[in-house]
Amino acid sequence: MKEGVNVVALVVFVFFFALVTVLGFLAARWRRAADAENLDEWGLGGRSFGTWVTWFLLGGDLYTAYTFVAVPALIYAAGAAGFFAVPYTILVYPLIFTFLPRLWSVSHRHGYVTTSDFVLGRYGSKGLSLAVAVTGILATMPYIALQLVGIQAVLDVMGIGGGESTHWFIRDLPILVAFGVLAAYTYSSGLRAPALIAFVKDTLIYLVIAVAIIYIPIKLGGFDDIFAAAEAKFAATEAPNDGVVPGEAAHWGYATLAFGSALALFMYPHSITATLSSGSREVIRRNTTILPLYSLMLGLLALLGFMAIAAGVRVENGQLAIPQLFENMFPDWFAGVAFAAIGIGALVPAAIMSIAAANLFTRNIYKDFLKPDATPAEETRVSKITSLLVKVGALVFVLGMDKTVAINFQLLGGIWILQTFPAIVAGLFTRWFHRWALLAGWAVGMIYGTVVAYNTSSPKQEHFASSSDAIPLIGEIGYIGLTAFVLNLLVTVVMTVVLRAVKAPEGIDRTTADDYTADAGDPGVQRELPPPTVDARH
Repeated sequence: MKEGVNVVALVVFVFFFALVTVLGFLAARWRRAADAENLDEWGLGGRSFGTWVTWFLLGGDLYTAYTFVAVPALIYAAGAAGFFAVPYTILVYPLIFTFLPRLWSVSHRHGYVTTSDFVLGRYGSKGLSLAVAVTGILATMPYIALQLVGIQAVLDVMGIGGGESTHWFIRDLPILVAFGVLAAYTYSSGLRAPALIAFVKDTLIYLVIAVAIIYIPIKLGGFDDIFAAAEAKFAATEAPNDGVVPGEAAHWGYATLAFGSALALFMYPHSITATLSSGSREVIRRNTTILPLYSLMLGLLALLGFMAIAAGVRVENGQLAIPQLFENMFPDWFAGVAFAAIGIGALVPAAIMSIAAANLFTRNIYKDFLKPDATPAEETRVSKITSLLVKVGALVFVLGMDKTVAINFQLLGGIWILQTFPAIVAGLFTRWFHRWALLAGWAVGMIYGTVVAYNTSSPKQEHFASSSDAIPLIGEIGYIGLTAFVLNLLVTVVMTVVLRAVKAPEGIDRTTADDYTADAGDPGVQRELPPPTVDARH
């Protein structure tokens, strides 16, 4: 491990950081309409992005700095169980091929900016819409925090900020600067900033992984030696389910976590925001066929965890394993490129996530409950301010709490966001589910998932130690979020049958069948969209 500040790596890192900062501010004028004072322009980039811009934006959105750091870190710590991220990103694309184009169409026909807008229009239930909005904001906050954790991991390895004995302001100054820059260009440019920066981010990540997957194995003697070193490490541990092949007891956990994560990924508000920014439903369909290229990248990225073992990387915090691997193995100048890839990989999703959370608050809390007559310009102003407050909350997570707290809450966020799946995805295909039943199912899933996750423990943590626990009736260890989701569905189905039997009021559906297949150029589908066609009284 190198001592002191890696000056060369730092200079390269600062160069790329400055580059994307300039791009972030220039993006304010990129493809911008004359009338920019509305949420479509600031929060959705004018709903005009084509195939490649959307591909880079979605990739920058879904494959984050935390992905870059945490997936190989899990491989480093637990072995092949960490590869669950690869099959779930493969499973998710056929799934979204079926429903995202329908969401795009109905959203563009009615001017919906968020999934809660759609839920309100589909079910006529402000309570259900609020539940989806609050869940999305809660699930997004710790996710943003983890992007800042990724930047901090890189800064720590480069030797920036000092140790624990250093005054907190000096120690945290670099992350404060990164936060300030992120907040400034997001406020100024909206979604266009991360869309433009995503080109730089993804190019750097592909370059770093391509070099790493060739250069590092050559230095370590080849993949035979890498896997042999990993196998020797895991054989020496007492954990029964680690290793280069998961233990039999881990199979249920691996499968349920992969499947549950696939269902949850495109329920996150930032995923939907990037989707709705595209110019046509065909852009979405094309993207679901080319996004698996990122899964290939993720599989190669995961192998870095085994390489860190073979390279003799020793860190107490597993999140530092991959940055430390780059520091040890690469020349200083290319280590700086790798660190920049991780740092920029944090800025892009953090910006999109803060915009998505702000849109939810503005449209589905502020406008629906506080000021129904808010003008488009006022909506944009409130969303900009909210995006800043969301980032401040994330910064508090990073600076004021143990890093494991943010990680635990991100795992909990995955459990929570999965509970919105029935209301959103089922609603795109059928109106059979009753709005009150969906709300009851959501509440049961949220309560069960939160309580069970809270009660998980480990030698190092008393609560929220894992996202897996025993599956009721089956007894195998599985993903808590998927178990909560099954309970959610059961309650929703039973309650729907009961509520329909007693003829409970169903709410007004403001959508029509052809709304779900409309495309760019069809009547009512245009770039300048009307406000959502939902009566504020319902």
